[in-house]
Amino acid sequence: MTIRNLLLTALMAMCGLMAHAKGTAACYLSENFDAGWRFCLGDDEKAAKAEFDDTKWQRLTLPHDWSILEAVDRNAPAGNDGGYYPTGTGWYRKAFTLPAATAEGRIYLYFEGVYMNSMVYVNGQLVGGHKYGYSSFFCDITDAARSGARNVVAVRVDNSQQKNCRWYSGSGIYRHVRLIHSNATHLDHWGAAFNTIAATGGKAEVEVVTDVINDGNADRTISLQITVEGKTFSSAPVTIATGKKQSIAQRINIDNALLWDIDSPNLYTAQLSLIEGGKCIDSREQKFGIRTIDVSTSGITLNGRKTIINGGCVHHDNGLLGAAAFDRAEVRKVKLMKQAGFNAIRTSHNLPSEAFLDACDSIGMLVIDEAFDGWRDKKTDHDYASIFDQCWQEDTRTMVLRDRRHPSIMAWSIGNEVIERKKIEVVTTARKLAEEIHRYDPRSVTSALASWDRDWEIYDPLAAQLDITGYNYMIHKAESDHRRVPERIMWQTESYPRDAFSNWQKATTHDYILGDFVWTGIDYLGESGIGRFWYDGEPKGEHYERDLFPCHAAYCGDIDLTGWRKPISHYRDMLYNDTGKLYLAVKEPDGYQGKIRTGMWAVWPTWECWNWPGHEGKDIDVEVYTKHPKVRLWIDGEMVGEKMVGLSTEYKATFRMPYRPGCLKAEAIDADGNIAETTSITTAGAPYAIRTRVENRKMKANGQDLSFVQLEVVDKEGRLCADAAIDITASVSGPATIAAMGNADIKDQKPYPAAHATTWHGRALLILRSTTKAGTAKLSLKAKGLKGTTAAIKAE
Repeated sequence: MTIRNLLLTALMAMCGLMAHAKGTAACYLSENFDAGWRFCLGDDEKAAKAEFDDTKWQRLTLPHDWSILEAVDRNAPAGNDGGYYPTGTGWYRKAFTLPAATAEGRIYLYFEGVYMNSMVYVNGQLVGGHKYGYSSFFCDITDAARSGARNVVAVRVDNSQQKNCRWYSGSGIYRHVRLIHSNATHLDHWGAAFNTIAATGGKAEVEVVTDVINDGNADRTISLQITVEGKTFSSAPVTIATGKKQSIAQRINIDNALLWDIDSPNLYTAQLSLIEGGKCIDSREQKFGIRTIDVSTSGITLNGRKTIINGGCVHHDNGLLGAAAFDRAEVRKVKLMKQAGFNAIRTSHNLPSEAFLDACDSIGMLVIDEAFDGWRDKKTDHDYASIFDQCWQEDTRTMVLRDRRHPSIMAWSIGNEVIERKKIEVVTTARKLAEEIHRYDPRSVTSALASWDRDWEIYDPLAAQLDITGYNYMIHKAESDHRRVPERIMWQTESYPRDAFSNWQKATTHDYILGDFVWTGIDYLGESGIGRFWYDGEPKGEHYERDLFPCHAAYCGDIDLTGWRKPISHYRDMLYNDTGKLYLAVKEPDGYQGKIRTGMWAVWPTWECWNWPGHEGKDIDVEVYTKHPKVRLWIDGEMVGEKMVGLSTEYKATFRMPYRPGCLKAEAIDADGNIAETTSITTAGAPYAIRTRVENRKMKANGQDLSFVQLEVVDKEGRLCADAAIDITASVSGPATIAAMGNADIKDQKPYPAAHATTWHGRALLILRSTTKAGTAKLSLKAKGLKGTTAAIKAE
């Protein structure tokens, strides 16, 4: 028996003793079920059988994305949409032993995300599965599993029907799996919904809606106790019929309430206890936040404070890691967005992971939780349109019931750029989706609309079904729409990065425009080539016009695949926030590496770089972003120029000057004529060494934690060589492995699961993964002709 199974047996036994002492039959136990799997790429129907020999299969710990482990292939069926990564069909198997204590109650497997068309077998018996790859699902395995004996779960994952997505989906069991044992009568797996009714004067009234499930063979009379901050609230007794689920609504009052906010994301912990005959038969802890969100044509208020939405759309992948939803990577993604000045994220175009939403709760980030990309009219041959009528209700319900506990969620999105916008059934479909959501949660419903032709006003009947109308690239229609439909509330759910200033100006001057979500916050895999710039001689045009191989990712994010903030990110942050009031960058000279062309989602290539060898004496543009009224630019102590900055200049100052190496310095001058801030970029010398910036020096020794290590090529003075392309090789000893290594160049074809990478603009990223052993991992980095370096990361 494995250590994990020994621990499970001990926990089950302890739970049984506790239940016996309290006179109950069983307790609720939810165990991480990610370790101990075997995997094989390919299809063999015999793999469902318990006796199948899988000893030669690969051993792994979830989450797992088999597509990212392979090299990009121009002929891959997923094509440019899927980043040219392979897909196919695969099988997962795992043997496990259930203690005898599980003979009473119910046993479930919970899959947070499997992409896609999964079928789940236990001991050769089909117990469930799920078509949609982005929503979570349960399998009741009670009748198929054997308590006190060895069991085998087998999962078939079929991602062979291509194309089924317009971006990189990944393939496999890419999110967590849990094994759950519960009493036959128990609290719903996804807990309770906490909705703030009022929060004023330090007092808060919160409605709690808890679903209770009776899977037993008799009616049960129960009550529900909720304990918060030492104060307990009890419901009246409720009788639940056998085989039924019932919602229990309660009002609780909290004194001296600390509100959840994007600046102060305060969270409470509630103890939910199910009581029968004076005894506890199920108990759960759940975090929640107290906050009010009001939306009207006067704007959006969070806890009574007017808030302008500075949002970014984000896909589900984790860059170099593919779709694998490691908790550390999901948290890092939210942190990167927060550090870049965003206050909201749209989960485009599918449900995110639970860890991602937990991070939004704890870090302070508002969220539009989006269900799917489209409805009945397809965008790719095998997308959600093929299962919409069969699955929409279940998947919509899953989104709301799973995620409604999160205070970060401010709205639910029911779709993105639906193709059938001119069909009459589009209105009834939207109404049904909105009604299904509002059965379970009162928050606003939105959808992202796009103009596929000149007939924008055709959307009016559809927009009328929404609480907030989403405009994709169409906010220039806001004023005329407001005159025509003055009660409409709107936000821009997608925008071009280059339009940052005009979108900020519209959101700050029109109350009925709640804000903007740029496409995108972070670069992502798939939709290959969107946002790129290119040189003459390279394939021209947009990603939807032709294949752009070897591009395998998008370059439209404010943040690149390694986590580096592009200059457009600093500009957007300056517009919306009071932080980061001065930033200096250099526009790549047109013709330096070739004539530059930019697509619709692109901005001009601009870098934190003053190394342009061969361009001496030729003009180069230097950009300074600031909200201070004046800037000065200097080169080696010699003034280049002075410019006034303000609304009329879009808070930018551009200096054209002959290039020469040296120290470029910008000064921001305040209204009193004093130097308020300075920043500089200095020409770097020859590459000399590798520098590491370890984002986190501690990992959990659980086989799933990560450490992100930024790699930089620097000169002898420690200055970044921002034009360096250097091959770096990595090795690691101790309790860690290399999970991925790569750069932000979307044309680089090197597989990410490797121990080497070439820096792009002087940078690369390495990701370590912990093992199940504690200790210190030592990372060594080498490059020909450069001084190497080491880094130590602890696993605890």
